[in-house]
Amino acid sequence: MTEKEWHIMNVEEVIKELQTSLDGLTTEQFKYRQGQYGLNKLKEYKKTSPLKIFFKQFTNFLIIILLIATIVSAFIGEFIDAIVILTIILACALLGFFQEYRSEKAVEALKKLSAPKATVIRNSEEQEIPAEELVPGDLIIVRVGDKVPADARLIEEMNLETDEAVLTGESVPVKKEVSPVLEKGIPIADRKCMIYAGTTVTHGHGKAVVTETGMETEFGKIAKMIQSIEIEKTPLEIRLEHIGKWLGFGCLVVCALASVSGILRGYDYLDMFIWGISLAVAAVPEALPAVVTGALSIGVQRMAKNNAIVKRLPAVETLGCTSVICSDKTGTLTKNEMTVKKIYVNRKTISVTGTGYEPKGKFFHKGKRWDPEKDPHISLLFKIGLLCNDASLRQENGIWKVHGDPTEGALVVVAAKAGFDQESIKEKHPRVGEISFDMIRKRMTTIHPKSEKKQIAYVKGAPELMLNLCTKIYERGRIRKMTPKKKEEILELTKRMASKALRILAFAYREIPVMDKEEYTPENVENNLIFVGLMGMIDPPRKEAISAIRSCTRAGIRPVIVTGDHAITAFAIAKEIKLIKPGEKMTKDILITGPELDELSDEDLERVVDKIKIYARVNPHHKLRIIEALKKKGVIVAMTGDGINDAPALRKADIGISMGITGTDVTKEASDMILADDNFVTIVKAVKEGRAIYDNIK
Repeated sequence: MTEKEWHIMNVEEVIKELQTSLDGLTTEQFKYRQGQYGLNKLKEYKKTSPLKIFFKQFTNFLIIILLIATIVSAFIGEFIDAIVILTIILACALLGFFQEYRSEKAVEALKKLSAPKATVIRNSEEQEIPAEELVPGDLIIVRVGDKVPADARLIEEMNLETDEAVLTGESVPVKKEVSPVLEKGIPIADRKCMIYAGTTVTHGHGKAVVTETGMETEFGKIAKMIQSIEIEKTPLEIRLEHIGKWLGFGCLVVCALASVSGILRGYDYLDMFIWGISLAVAAVPEALPAVVTGALSIGVQRMAKNNAIVKRLPAVETLGCTSVICSDKTGTLTKNEMTVKKIYVNRKTISVTGTGYEPKGKFFHKGKRWDPEKDPHISLLFKIGLLCNDASLRQENGIWKVHGDPTEGALVVVAAKAGFDQESIKEKHPRVGEISFDMIRKRMTTIHPKSEKKQIAYVKGAPELMLNLCTKIYERGRIRKMTPKKKEEILELTKRMASKALRILAFAYREIPVMDKEEYTPENVENNLIFVGLMGMIDPPRKEAISAIRSCTRAGIRPVIVTGDHAITAFAIAKEIKLIKPGEKMTKDILITGPELDELSDEDLERVVDKIKIYARVNPHHKLRIIEALKKKGVIVAMTGDGINDAPALRKADIGISMGITGTDVTKEASDMILADDNFVTIVKAVKEGRAIYDNIK
């Protein structure tokens, strides 16, 4: 099947193109297509047996010389020397074996993430089948908790959200819709009408028609990339290979000169030949691999104490040579925890301190402390945020965690900072009804009892749409009319907040008469609302990221952000961590997006790759191109990542660095080093340690 942009096609076009129907495929159609497309599973190309990988290690030039030295030592009776050299050879071979064998394990880890079962409609009947039996044209049903079994185009959905972090690296669930996305060549994260193999349904349910299976899925393309990338030699391995060749040449010269000089002086041919070989063996520094291995092992132990777990010994020295670090944004430079930073209520903009999910922080208005518990406007805002909310905050093993949508979790955390307890508020104001969020309305409403004849509806959603529904505003302790001027002022404020990469929600309420649940509709409830305020949130940078960026610059290392997130968000974070200098604008000289990368040839990319500081909205293929362009410039590249989408780039980089806490098994298998604390600062410390080891080896 040729690759198509299914997201730009409407449902009827997709059904027609795949020659299927809303009743699903028949058994005969399924059998024919399975013969045409094969099983829906990841294949392993060029799988090398462990034995072949092991014997491949003996093709290294220095190892060959040491093997010859072993044979000669045994031949002339130096058995202890022979055993020592052989031990060194086996140790080096085993190290190389485990280094290469892990590439096979990366694909195995990827296969474990595939869905085992799928709910499909065939012969007009819903049935559960092994996911590997899916074919293009099948109709599948996905529900909360399901792993999506194949790439598919949505034809129905009800409040469907999926976690696409395995493909995009971004942890915020993606809200789906059936309407086509008409823009061609857009990133996966923006294809709202598509669902992808390996991702997880976090909310709602949907029905979709399968468009791609097996290795043709986005998941399968990542597997292909992982398997197609050959492991390259590290700078140290290249130098040792070079030394081995010179030693080989030198040994031959020594052997020849010694033998010829002895023969010319009348000694026996065989004696002179053995004597020449003995001299050559004596000239071989058989302890060199052992000394290098010992120095690298010490470095591994030191790095482990600093939360950097090195999987390959040569990676220690490579770290010391690193000149560019390509870092993911989410979770590495940032906390990966949505945090409310700005509140607008009663004509006041209030700043909130504290980062992450720990409910500690202070409130400031114009630089002065503000007590939210004494402010009825903020109290109402937090009340709406807590009641119109399905997330919860819990402390587990001393760590605060959000269960549910991260954006809703941020609302729970900011209210907790002000002393509001979600559980007690929910007990006092039980939910009797709701109108769930959807992509068209872009809002959520919950209904709660107020009196025998009255109920109260709390609403949160996108500011621009919410303001159109608000006829009144709560300010200065009174409910006033929402004038066009006030509405314009609030919209202007949302634009300023959005320019700082804040994700903004508006909050409103209204009283309604007691209704039956069937009457809870947007038309009956979501109108004549009373506007209360706004909250702006962001995944904030780690506190230590600023000093880490500064340390990189001092050490001559160039940090680069490579993320699947939006350009404006990436730029805002880059400004906060001082990667972007004051006054620098968001131009193509500094920041480039995935779609813009697609328009550049490899030669054009090589010309600008030295200047770009931020790559946004990129996919796995883009990351590979970036690393290849940097390597062609002769720099040693380190790449960080936590999602499956990062695995190919981690393998391609001179040193791949995965996250120990948030990283998937696939990225850990594909990487050379694991950050036990997911902290960018740890990379900088590891590079310094690598440089010390590099100097010692020299």
